[in-house]
Amino acid sequence: MSIMDRNHPPHGGFGGGSLTPVVKWLLIANAGIFFLDLMFLDHAFRDWGEFTVASGLLGGRFWELVTFQFLHANLGHLLLNSIPLYFFGPWMERWWGSARFAAFYLTCGLAGALTCVGMMVIGWLNFSADTALVGASAGIYGILIGVACIAPALQVRLLIPPITLTMRQLAIAILVLAAFFVTFRVGGNVGGEAAHLGGAIAGFFLVRHPSVLQWFHGGVRMPPPRRGSVGGARATREQKIRPRTRVRLACDDEVDRILDKISQDGFQSLTEEERETLRKAAESKTKE
Repeated sequence: MSIMDRNHPPHGGFGGGSLTPVVKWLLIANAGIFFLDLMFLDHAFRDWGEFTVASGLLGGRFWELVTFQFLHANLGHLLLNSIPLYFFGPWMERWWGSARFAAFYLTCGLAGALTCVGMMVIGWLNFSADTALVGASAGIYGILIGVACIAPALQVRLLIPPITLTMRQLAIAILVLAAFFVTFRVGGNVGGEAAHLGGAIAGFFLVRHPSVLQWFHGGVRMPPPRRGSVGGARATREQKIRPRTRVRLACDDEVDRILDKISQDGFQSLTEEERETLRKAAESKTKE
């Protein structure tokens, strides 16, 4: 899998540059725990940290809602989750900032587990209270849907099959497949597919409502993309507080232009000057 910007070559993310801090440590933690547990601990980590309804909820072992996200069933499972995390995770971490990204990722994983529980309770899944759930897939789906919401036109070249899709098309494809498997109860991982849907829904909600994670800090968070005319409601509210100067209007117009560019071409398409403008705008909003 590789990533292509429509107008700019890939750089500094999506696997084309250095990893961001949280993504790097997630990859290290996932791989390290897997191999340590497999070779030296005889699956003690997995026995302690996998999520089941019986132990994680009924038994009060609530940490399983987090720890299961760092455990994997086999090497193929680990690789399938590590590849999209490597490519897409840095983009989302730069958008959120590191602390908010970590909260976003873990919340999507938790939502995946709770979605499985909910579908089990209503009888939609043949998912017993002792069935174990492991893997980072729900958090990964949250990341994929998040990127698709922010930069739907960003292009992705898949290795298998060798086709190019936009992020919007990729998001629709993976959601349709997950919904198909869950609805018709086909395949050997219906519970996992339900978790994928839960993580995707959480990712969509959090990107559309980023204030939910506003108490986390750790970098400049890019505002969500806006559609249609810009400035309307926000400009009206600010006029009630104080008059807007020509300098302020010019600054806001530039920020609006940059946000539209992010929506169309992705954050990685920005120049250093445009990134600095966004950082200054975010700092100004914080001081207000």
